Amino acid sequence: MVVTSRDEVSASHKPDYDRASELKAFDDTKAGVKGLVDAGVTEIPRIFYHPPENLDNTSATAATGDTQFSIPVIDLQGIDKDVIKRREIVERVREASEIWGFFQVVNHGIHVSVLEEMKEGVRRFHEEDSEVKKEFYTRDHMRPVVYNSNFDLYSGPATNWRDSFSCIMAPNSPKPEDLPASCRDILAEYSKQVMNLGILLFELLSEALGLNPNHLNDIDCYEGLAVLCHYYPACPQPELTLGTSKHADNDFLTILLQDHIGGLQVLFQGKWIDIPPEPGALVVNIGDLLQLITNDRFKSVEHRVLANRVGPRVSVASFFFTALQPSSKLYGPIKELLSQDNPPKYRETTVRDYVAYFNEKGLDGTSALLHFRL
Repeated sequence: MVVTSRDEVSASHKPDYDRASELKAFDDTKAGVKGLVDAGVTEIPRIFYHPPENLDNTSATAATGDTQFSIPVIDLQGIDKDVIKRREIVERVREASEIWGFFQVVNHGIHVSVLEEMKEGVRRFHEEDSEVKKEFYTRDHMRPVVYNSNFDLYSGPATNWRDSFSCIMAPNSPKPEDLPASCRDILAEYSKQVMNLGILLFELLSEALGLNPNHLNDIDCYEGLAVLCHYYPACPQPELTLGTSKHADNDFLTILLQDHIGGLQVLFQGKWIDIPPEPGALVVNIGDLLQLITNDRFKSVEHRVLANRVGPRVSVASFFFTALQPSSKLYGPIKELLSQDNPPKYRETTVRDYVAYFNEKGLDGTSALLHFRL
């Protein structure tokens, strides 16, 4: 069945084909979406069709040109030297975290050469010989490096036009020889610098909550770091699929490096807002776990990535959490933020239990936080 328009996409969601076997056949190639593109596909396979209601790609920014629909860009220059400047930055971080759940940072201390080399390293990995990449292809999330297409391939309602590899870089980083040779050195260097930036951002977020600057770091929000390296090949039918479905992140905080192509959108007041690439900037967003421990003060906001005829698009998402690593530490709403008028809205959970629930649910368009609400 060849689908040529959005109106025909609905038909592809009827059980007139064996989706499970097509998913397995795709998975068994271990070549991902890049393999399809290399094979010269001009029509995307049915597993990638999304329902029409998920494919409205109009952006309020593009449609109206209205700059009120653009996420804040926060300049961190001089943050450690000027008390007044720091107070202003904290206030901007607070506002962005409460209203948008997203902001961009510039003058963040990571040199542009490191950012560029990190993007190049991701591109090198995804574009090297498929036989080399197959060594890393797995659905075992406990492996040092996990390369596959769609972590929720078998549980998500629709497949996304994206390949990814990820690795846990903290608290215990992999042995250098376990990392792909194509990006081994830059992955270690970038992770170290992003970790430092994360520690600073958690200080600012603590201050924005009226807490001691070390509060979020003292409860180990910065302890774990997973680096997810995404590759979105050019798509012959971008109107039928997505690069990443609508979702919120299952961590405390995400720092995203994106290339020049764009396609990232955030859902704000019911409208999709573009987050255009800013040279040298990093995108920061609040994760579900930070919304949980701040008792909804900070917002973990849904976002997505559009598919595009232009590509490949490369991005690197650094997730601050310990993922599925064993841990008995419980996280619930921070006691200092609670009162008679603001009782806890969530039950306590371990990071591992939250992430396991999120992964099992897949990117189905609903919030994992609902499962933990009191």
